[in-house]
Amino acid sequence: MATFLFQLVAKRYEKGAIILSSNKSFSDWGELFTDQVLATALLDRLLHHSTLINIRGQSYRLKEKRQAGVFQRPEALEATSSASA
Repeated sequence: MATFLFQLVAKRYEKGAIILSSNKSFSDWGELFTDQVLATALLDRLLHHSTLINIRGQSYRLKEKRQAGVFQRPEALEATSSASA
């Protein structure tokens, strides 16, 4: 997967726009793609001439599920696991 993404980004590099969304921080990409060198080269191309928009907060898509009690907020999960430890 990482090789294909790199090839796509390399072909589009400085030729067209790329919009990419990820819930992983850049420091996690080496582990995610299991190749630190490839992840670094990919990020180098993606971040050159880029505009980053960092959105923090809870998932909007899971809002209704949380309200219905299907999912707990991450803070509530941490508090539950800390209390049981």
